[in-house]
Amino acid sequence: MAGRRKGTEKTGGRKKGTPNKISGTVKEWIASIIDTNRNQFENDLELLEPGERVRVISNLLQYVTPKMQSVSPDEVLNAEYRRLEEFLNSMPDEAINEVVERISKLRNESGRTKTED
Repeated sequence: MAGRRKGTEKTGGRKKGTPNKISGTVKEWIASIIDTNRNQFENDLELLEPGERVRVISNLLQYVTPKMQSVSPDEVLNAEYRRLEEFLNSMPDEAINEVVERISKLRNESGRTKTED
């Protein structure tokens, strides 16, 4: 079985949420070049044909704007379930019991007998 067992601590590599240094450095470098050569860059862009100007700007945008990813509703729901499971696993048993009691009370007050998905 490859990888670490479920529930064990991560032991190597970057910590979760640590930004990638390479892409951050590249973004800063490009921004710096454009900033220090802003007038020259704008003059050069004006000299280009409209289609070529759009292509250049479009190519540069990929370095400063995040790429959109399509996410299915099932993926979003599964991610929410994982976050909820992690949250519940970190809660003390007393708190979980209070949540269960509150849900039961609400269900009884509304006349529902089971959860409706």
